[in-house]
Amino acid sequence: MVLELAEDHKAFQREVARFSADRIAPAAASIDERGEFPRELIKEVAARGLLGVTIPATWGGAGRDYVSYALALEAIARASAVVSVIASVNNSLVAEPIARFGTQEQKDAWLRPLVTGEAVGAFALSEEHAGSDAANQQTVARLDEQGYVLNGRKVWVANGEAADVAVVFAATQPGSRGRGVGAFLVPLDTSGLTRQPTPESLGVRGLGCVDLLFTDVRVDADAVLGTPSDGFHVAMWALDGGRVAIAAQALGVGQAALDEALRHARAHEAFGQPIANYQAIQWMLADSATELEAARMLMWKAADARQRGERPTLDAAMAKLAASEAAHRAADRAMQILASHGYRRGSVVERLFRDVRATEIYQGTSEVQRMVIAEHVL
Repeated sequence: MVLELAEDHKAFQREVARFSADRIAPAAASIDERGEFPRELIKEVAARGLLGVTIPATWGGAGRDYVSYALALEAIARASAVVSVIASVNNSLVAEPIARFGTQEQKDAWLRPLVTGEAVGAFALSEEHAGSDAANQQTVARLDEQGYVLNGRKVWVANGEAADVAVVFAATQPGSRGRGVGAFLVPLDTSGLTRQPTPESLGVRGLGCVDLLFTDVRVDADAVLGTPSDGFHVAMWALDGGRVAIAAQALGVGQAALDEALRHARAHEAFGQPIANYQAIQWMLADSATELEAARMLMWKAADARQRGERPTLDAAMAKLAASEAAHRAADRAMQILASHGYRRGSVVERLFRDVRATEIYQGTSEVQRMVIAEHVL
């Protein structure tokens, strides 16, 4: 057993880290402050293959494995959690489901634009009463002789402000829960579809989150991914990959918080010496470093399982749970170590502290991850 990255992985990780430090990190504070979707920066991300890391080169993607994808997202997140999430939604939740479940026509229409940055994708699953209980879809897709008519409302749709297409989940057999849900590819300029701004969020500002309101939105019958009852399976398959991606994002933010804490502990003096000399500080740093590294091993394991074609549901849930909570603790400790230097509005640690909190909520809360894990271990 060799728990070490291959040289190709290391080289790719360094490449993405350099790009992230040079181009993404300088924009991170502005993205957060303005709360605007960073369209021009996302085009640069796309130009480096980072919107379609796992998508085959046939469709314009980077054609790399899932470990590479996780490494890329962690490196990006060390610079900006927002950019990392935008990339993960486009890749894990939109491009990958199209590549796996889509028809040749659907792939021809959307894959290349999505991975090259000509188009942006969104994932519309959550509703007011269908968050953790994702099978409780109230948006309805009614079939008639011309195709499907969608009515309902989706909430907190990341990338939605800038997206050209969304994977939309709707009940094709109302009342049947997960057995009667379809996944639909819906262009967001379709008549009857309205984007409505969401309230401002605490962190990861600039994701372009909107609510999507469907009022007699008509799509052709060939807009379905898979069969009209495959939607819940499509969603759960996508979320397996998405949770690996969120684990990677959390680790990037947590590592950035640890980096800030280390920098401050070495430089800041109290009682005539650097605070890094004090055991109280050392133990906080040691705990953060250990917890992040342990979570990273779980994340690599889940990414490897995904690559091998297994359903990494358990591994992905463990990775997301461990990484998001370890990163939250790392940010909290960094805030404590920096004290007033970190607590002020506009500091790096303050932004990381707000950004990391979301990783315990989206794509399945920590409680949902524990439910998944408990179901498997029991």
